[in-house]
Amino acid sequence: MTSPYQRLVHELRQSFPQPVSDRVHDAYFAFSVLRTLDAVDALKSKTPLLGTPVEPDFEGARALRMAENPGQLEEITQRLVQHLSGMFIWGHPRAQINVISPPTIPSIIGGLLPSIYNPNLVSEESSRQVALAEVEASAITAGLVGYDPRNAVGIFTFGGTGTTLYGVRLGVEKAAPGTISHGLREPVAIVCSERAHYAAKTVCGWLGLGYDNLVLVPTDADNQIRPCLTETICRDLLKQGRKIGAIIATMGTTDAFGVDDLEALHAVRDRLVTEFNLDYIPHLHADAVIGWAWSVFDDYDFESNPLGFRRRTVRALAVVRNRMRYLGLADSIGVDFHKTGFTPYISSLFLLRDSSDLKLIARTKDAMPYLFQSGEYHPGQYTLETSRSASGAMAALANLLLFGKNGLRALLGHVVSMAEALREQLESHEATHVLNAGNHGPVTLFRVYPPGTDTFKIPELERTDASYRDLLLRHNQYNRRIFEIIQAEALQGRGVVISLTDCYRETDYGEPTVALKSYILSPFAEEEAVQFVLESIWRARAQLAEEDWKL
Repeated sequence: MTSPYQRLVHELRQSFPQPVSDRVHDAYFAFSVLRTLDAVDALKSKTPLLGTPVEPDFEGARALRMAENPGQLEEITQRLVQHLSGMFIWGHPRAQINVISPPTIPSIIGGLLPSIYNPNLVSEESSRQVALAEVEASAITAGLVGYDPRNAVGIFTFGGTGTTLYGVRLGVEKAAPGTISHGLREPVAIVCSERAHYAAKTVCGWLGLGYDNLVLVPTDADNQIRPCLTETICRDLLKQGRKIGAIIATMGTTDAFGVDDLEALHAVRDRLVTEFNLDYIPHLHADAVIGWAWSVFDDYDFESNPLGFRRRTVRALAVVRNRMRYLGLADSIGVDFHKTGFTPYISSLFLLRDSSDLKLIARTKDAMPYLFQSGEYHPGQYTLETSRSASGAMAALANLLLFGKNGLRALLGHVVSMAEALREQLESHEATHVLNAGNHGPVTLFRVYPPGTDTFKIPELERTDASYRDLLLRHNQYNRRIFEIIQAEALQGRGVVISLTDCYRETDYGEPTVALKSYILSPFAEEEAVQFVLESIWRARAQLAEEDWKL
């Protein structure tokens, strides 16, 4: 006679993939997945939304408690699908929000397979040949960015912030040796641009360096760090007796796609080491989580243009390539495949040019006596994480194999071409003004102005003349209302989905400039997607006119 717990275990076994081949149950597993996909597909329409808009009920969610008895698989999967209702479809041509790309089928499968068999990239002991995916994806990427794949090493981690954390952590250990053992005993500064991702601030806080030790360097009109000013600031820090743990070059800012001059920063770093006779070399980390993908153009012949990009697109791609070609000068690089690599979240790679640097933060095997009993690949000795999913590595490898250089070139060229078409339209209307005209990625930041505004003069005056502060702030509010109207329309499945940034950058007198943002990353976007943006703008502008908007 079986006990109640044995009956429950027997029932629950049906909810697991079988460890040995069982055609009936294997078919049930596949059918369950397919039925779930069918349910999701039923939510699709011509709109950029899955299903219908649903206002999240967070109070109801907090009231949920665990049931006494097991649930039914079919009911659970249907409930999970319901959570997708109202979700934006990033692959839809009318979805142009932030820097979120749609994943490819191979990358989805690459993420799914580890979910079934649960390899842990802490060691090859618990991941076997799946560990090769991390090494292979790292080697391919190292070759793209100009590293020697034989000496470089890559670690897939928990996001772009994780890649910056690894870079800064190594820099701290170089500047203040022994910190990993006895803690931080002296202030260590981290230098980056004022337009760098806030992850730099997060890392300084979480590593115990403190926000105050993050030194921000002003940027130029194209949102790029000023190398000469960087050198001056770093020289002042060293004269004060402070150490510089890391200099972070932002290779594609999140808002405007500003690309720092990595070659110049590398030269600055080397001059400082020589001038001050430093006994360490400040770590140079390239935050290229967005811009890394443009490395595929390093050896592209822009003159003959074999892929046939439009001339305006060729220029945009070439401008970015001219900066990205120096990625190999960085000591480490952050790469997000889930941004411009078209994989699912999370697929972030920390790439280190010299693998021997990892000795600075490595633990000894005797600290982990229950691991590393066999094999040769044991990244858990130096990774922050012990449990590390292989989904990111497998998804990244899938797309690197799928695209090849020309495939990724074509995708990037296409989305940049669509962004250039949007800019061309925005620049031709008196009501709109492109803010990041000097940046050449898939993102366009712009402002919309009320009727009667001289958009040839006002944007520049708002940026430079403090007497225009009140007008700037009123126009900020105007653009927020434009966004609210467009967003409300998008949540009803109409119009286009775009973003808003509360501070594209500060004016010369310290006020934030609000901007609307179109980030085109859908391979399905065509010229009509540009028209969707313009039509949404004009409808919102007309609604504000009906509301008798007063400045």
